[in-house]
Amino acid sequence: MDDDVLTTLKLLIIGESGVGKSSLLLRFTDDTFDPEQPATIGVDFKVKTLAIDGNKAKLAIWDTAGQERFRTLTPSYYRGAQGVILVYDVTKRDTFTKLENWLNELETYTTRNDIVKMLVGNKIDKDDHEVDRNEGLKFARKHSMLFIEASAKTKDGVQCAFEELVEKILQTPGLWESESQGQKVRLGDQDQASGRACGGYCSIP
Repeated sequence: MDDDVLTTLKLLIIGESGVGKSSLLLRFTDDTFDPEQPATIGVDFKVKTLAIDGNKAKLAIWDTAGQERFRTLTPSYYRGAQGVILVYDVTKRDTFTKLENWLNELETYTTRNDIVKMLVGNKIDKDDHEVDRNEGLKFARKHSMLFIEASAKTKDGVQCAFEELVEKILQTPGLWESESQGQKVRLGDQDQASGRACGGYCSIP
């Protein structure tokens, strides 16, 4: 049944424990939200097919535990990934300041120089923000990442985060074609960055 699927992409979700990585994944794949979502032990894995500009991509999305004690799986987890979503909690500054550590780990273990990175500030539905949008945007620009603020609880920005990430991967020559037997894709001539109904959330540096 996968005849019309253009390619399979490996995406990672990384960040500190408790920032809502699993909640973002479940909201995107199953459209569910559990306020009592238990911490991920080791690695969780979901598959979802997404259509972008008429092309279907099958996404294999890996969700990791943010706790140190599960970090032994790191190198194999990063291998071959084309896209990564770094998540922080806008209500907890320490989850934002530790993003540098996650980026360092990504640089250490990733097997691709052109991996596409998306920064997501989660939990914007809450009132007690400790990190404002401009700080997130500035950090994302500094590290050449896409950026969006989101809420797994209200659905805000979640679909858009994954769509923008996949779209950018498909627009990056050489990042995915080698794995799909050299199939070529035409992404149209329109301005891709503004082609999504994202209400102007997404900022592309």
